[in-house]
Amino acid sequence: MTGPVYVVSESRQRTTVTPAGSMFGLAGPSQGSSELSTWRVALDAEASTPVHVIDREQVWMPLAGRFEVEVEGDVEQAGVGQALVLPAGAVRQLTAVGGAAEALVAMAVGGRAALPGSDDRMSLPWAE
Repeated sequence: MTGPVYVVSESRQRTTVTPAGSMFGLAGPSQGSSELSTWRVALDAEASTPVHVIDREQVWMPLAGRFEVEVEGDVEQAGVGQALVLPAGAVRQLTAVGGAAEALVAMAVGGRAALPGSDDRMSLPWAE
């Protein structure tokens, strides 16, 4: 059985702006997706996400610029035409290197974030 097709656009209501950057919610449960959440991330030059843990695997696909990611002490970089596969439960931090950077991010529905060593989990509003 097939379901309807949803066309989802970025909106002010589904945009979260933090000191690190902006997350623009796309597909997610509130937008008709039952299995996958996607969003666009924009980081200013040399801006970094907080050091954090996500309980779902994520795939970051750079659309512009380059990202450096540190996952459990390993450091990698990726740019346009590449993807970063970040394992669930790993301590991570992403940084825009050499200028501003944007990526499309995908993960299974229901992912939650935490600071390393904390049991407090928070939902990702842009992924809901």
